[in-house]
Amino acid sequence: MDIQHIIKERRSIFPDQYNGKPIDKSIIEQLLNAANCAPTHKLTEPWRFKVIQGETLEKLGLFLAETFKQTSGDKFSEFKYKKLKTNPTKAGAIIAICMARDPKESIPEWEEIAAVAMAVQNMWLTATALKLGAYWSSPGLITHMGNFFNLESNETCLGFFYLGHYDTPSPERIPSPIEAKTEWL
Repeated sequence: MDIQHIIKERRSIFPDQYNGKPIDKSIIEQLLNAANCAPTHKLTEPWRFKVIQGETLEKLGLFLAETFKQTSGDKFSEFKYKKLKTNPTKAGAIIAICMARDPKESIPEWEEIAAVAMAVQNMWLTATALKLGAYWSSPGLITHMGNFFNLESNETCLGFFYLGHYDTPSPERIPSPIEAKTEWL
């Protein structure tokens, strides 16, 4: 596939669509190596990843569900609790997307967040080329991930990159015309 085709094919493939087939470590390493090639201002390379597989997927689901239960107050929903608990177990792997802020703060934080997002896009395009489903989830509970992971004081969790093999892809996304979003000066 050429790059334009891969970009057009990239879409969110959600945990409910995964078929349970395991993901080889070598494939995850390919994704991580693609992420590591993202552009980064002043070479801060702020992306940090934590690969979650096997029994740790269940532990993550339980942590998310219980944290939701403890913090939701009157907004508690049994449906959301169950979804938080089971979604991680549907994935072949989850890569926690984290950012390590440059201790010198030599560049604006948004630039480091953008670099991490570009690293994730590299993983997503690679996953698409490999016909592997992917989805970036950023639930509000990510602010509590320091209680699950050993995050450094300058690290922040920006979400979860769900991965799984699938049989039926999501429908094609047809973006609105670029002309409506472009001003030529």
